[in-house]
Amino acid sequence: MASAALGAPARPATHIAAAVRGWRLAAATAAIVVVCDQASKQIIVSSIAPESRTRFFLGIDLTYTRNRGVAFGALGGSSLVAVLTIAAVAGLAVYFTWRAWVPMLWLPFGAVAGGALGNLADRARDGAVIDFVKPVFWPAFNLADTAIVLGILGLLYVVEGPRARSRA
Repeated sequence: MASAALGAPARPATHIAAAVRGWRLAAATAAIVVVCDQASKQIIVSSIAPESRTRFFLGIDLTYTRNRGVAFGALGGSSLVAVLTIAAVAGLAVYFTWRAWVPMLWLPFGAVAGGALGNLADRARDGAVIDFVKPVFWPAFNLADTAIVLGILGLLYVVEGPRARSRA
């Protein structure tokens, strides 16, 4: 009841247990994304020469590119990229903290956080992100980028989708 005395509504024990479970699942999801992302990048680095291409599937090549910017190379070489990434993930973490009890919110949050951490690890280690999936007519990207995009779409679905409307 101390939180109610401070003006914040008291949360039922079930919300607290669900929030703790949500954080654990989000952390596990983020860890899986980081491990898969970093492992895939190491496979590319050890098997494909820089800036070369290998046909993988119809319309998709594997390449080894170092991207110093963000999406499509924008803001290349700027430390602003890391600062903005950290700020965005921190803002999302605050939102998740307030809503961690929401069913399935842990999955998109964990995917976005894991993708961001995977790309930040590249920047910290190499000063650039390793991109390797190159579709025709689209810039190269990596598994972390995919996790971020799918995580954001999943976040929108969990927050605004049919289940959200039924909770309101």
